[in-house]
Amino acid sequence: MAVIDSKCKLCRRAGEKLFLKGDRCVSQKCAMVRRPYVPGIHGHAPTRGGGSEFGRQLAMKQKIKRLYGVMERQFRHHFDEARKVPGIIGDQLLSRLERRLDNVVYRLGLASSRAQARQLVSHKMFEVNGKRVNIPSFKVCVGDLIVLKSNKRDKQFFKNQLEILKNKKDVPHWLELDVEKLSGKMLALPSRDDAGVRIDAQMVVEYYSK
Repeated sequence: MAVIDSKCKLCRRAGEKLFLKGDRCVSQKCAMVRRPYVPGIHGHAPTRGGGSEFGRQLAMKQKIKRLYGVMERQFRHHFDEARKVPGIIGDQLLSRLERRLDNVVYRLGLASSRAQARQLVSHKMFEVNGKRVNIPSFKVCVGDLIVLKSNKRDKQFFKNQLEILKNKKDVPHWLELDVEKLSGKMLALPSRDDAGVRIDAQMVVEYYSK
């Protein structure tokens, strides 16, 4: 079932900004600025004890799912695939999530949020290595080139985005952005420190190990 709750409530439930609404998240309109407490009638009440270990693990799993905008079945698939790769499972899980095409488009600044990036990818706006890809969960590999289709450049949205990209300073080190061509290239594998928010994927591993 899709998440239909307010994105701002999801951030408040997590206790920090998950940057789910693009530019609004960095403005004074952000719910974490105006109402930095848990949603609901007991939101102002202090929590006791921090909850059970299982509750904290579940909360972390939900937080990561909401951050990347994936449902439980798809998230579990990412986890099962991460277990097959040598290395720390939690790190491999985050790397897989960061390498999703919708996330890469967002990280490059070609969309203002992951939800918007997912919509743009689904509408066949981008090509990967010269081939049209409309699957948001497509796994980008090192060396892959992501390019906005030439016949989409004249859309007003991308004209506006081009002006924003000219001042963009926070492109991740594992990606390379070509502003003029509205394209990007994956230079290296992302690490667990590249998520941008406080997450502990090891708690997810422990959750699924029960």
